[in-house]
Parts: sequence; structure tokens; C-alpha cells
Amino acid sequence: MARPSITPTNYERPFDLGELFFSTTDPKGIILSGNRVFARVSAYEEDELLGQPHNMIRHPDMPRVVFKMFWEYLEAGRPIAAYVKNMAKDGGYYWVLATATPVGNRYLSVRMKPSADLLPTVEALYASLVKTERAIESRGGTPRDAMEASGAQLAKSLVQLGFQDYDAFMHHALPTEIASRREQLSARQAATRTPATTGP
Repeated sequence: MARPSITPTNYERPFDLGELFFSTTDPKGIILSGNRVFARVSAYEEDELLGQPHNMIRHPDMPRVVFKMFWEYLEAGRPIAAYVKNMAKDGGYYWVLATATPVGNRYLSVRMKPSADLLPTVEALYASLVKTERAIESRGGTPRDAMEASGAQLAKSLVQLGFQDYDAFMHHALPTEIASRREQLSARQAATRTPATTGP
């Protein structure tokens, strides 16, 4: 099935902080399985996802270089975590912090809702990288040219943000998001257990 032509909208697809996306792909990125959260939030039926390339949910606001890096890690047998803006079937969007790791001859991805204060910085960085890539391609450059330029820009930007490289950023972002998620879910759970106070 060819990737459907979808017009992006400003509608953010809702999902709960406590929900996690799970999916597996083959080495070429073809979706082999996915949970109900993945199907519901992406607005696809399960049978529409299975057997399709995972990039069917790629949002045009995502820099090419992020996916290039994603696959370089996985093909080297290394796990990776990255913020990803996805596009649903209805054109809506949703942000996740995606982790992926090789498991046998497959890749397993687990994705959570970002809740720490890192996302605004990532959004601004990605917008700048996309602008660079599109400018180069508009002048006749190839996607490879665009990714080389945005890759250099990404490395420089990470240093300016205080990270030596992407590994350093990833190893900061993942535990930060996990801690934020745990704290917020614990607070929510505690709030539901607190007995209501009544007046005299």
C-alpha cells in the first residue's frame, strides 16, 4: 500500500501520560506488530499498519537527519532514544519520546508521552534543522547534502546546549522523561487516594 497523501493539521492527537506505544519492525522498518495505543493514537486500524513501513506516520516537521541517525544506531546494534513528532491518518500530530533497540532480527520500539521541560527546546531545534534541509534541497541539493548539513548543525547545537554529542543528550533525556513521568503519575495516583476534606 502506498503511503496515503495526508495534509498535516494543528490538531494534537490525545493520549494519556500513563499509556505506552509498542511496536516491532523488521530490519527494513516494516511494521510487524503494534499495540492498541499505537493504532488508536495514529488513527489507523491495526490491519492498516501491519506490513507497512513505519515511516507512514512520519511528520513533515521531522528532520531527515534524526531518522538517519536513528537507523545508524540500530544497524550498528545500538539502542537509541529520540523525540519524534508523528502524523496520524487524520493529519493530526503527536509527540513521543521513542526508544528502539535490536532484538534478534527485529527492532522493538517503546514510546512514551513527553512530560519533562525538554520538548520546547527540541521543537525549536527540529524546526531549525528542517529549515536547513529544505533550503539546501530547494537549491538543488540532494537529501544526502541536506542531511550532512543538518547533521553538522545538530552536533553544533547540542554542544551549545551543553551536550558533548547525541549520546550525551540521549542519556540525559531518557532518564529525565522517565523520572518526570513517574513523578507525575505518582502525584496523580496520590491525589485520587486523598480523602476529600469536609467542613465542620
